[in-house]
Amino acid sequence: MSATQFAALAARTTEPPVMLRRFLALDALVTGANAVAYLAAAGPLARLFGVDSGLLLELGLVLAVYAGAVGWLASRKRPAVLPVRAVIEVNLAWAAVSCVALALWLTPSTAGAVWAVMQAAVVAGFATLQYVSLRACR
Repeated sequence: MSATQFAALAARTTEPPVMLRRFLALDALVTGANAVAYLAAAGPLARLFGVDSGLLLELGLVLAVYAGAVGWLASRKRPAVLPVRAVIEVNLAWAAVSCVALALWLTPSTAGAVWAVMQAAVVAGFATLQYVSLRACR
C-alpha cells in the first residue's frame, strides 16, 4: 500500500481533530518502522546506503524517541497546538536537513541518495498533512 493510499485511509473522516490524530499516528508508525530498521539492520542498511552504520544506529535511537513522542501526542483526544506545531516544524527541518546533508556532507550510494530524497518527501508530506489538519481544527 502506498503512502497516498495510507493518507487517504487515514483521512476518511470529516472531523479535523480525528484527521490530525490519524496523521500523527501514521507519522509515528512510519518513523517507528524506520527506527526499528535502522537499529536492527544498521550494518546491512549502511552497506546498501553507503553510509556509516554508526550514523544509522544514532538515527535509529533518535527516531525511536521521536516516534514515541509523536505516538503519545496522537493518542491525546485533542492534541495541544504547540506540540503539534513542534512536530510539523521538526518534520520540515528533518526534510530540509536530509537534502542539505545529501548535497554537502554525505556521499551515499545511489540507493542511499534515493532513500534520503524519498524519506525527506514523505516527512515533508506528513508535515503538510498535519499542518492542514491543524488549521482545520481552528
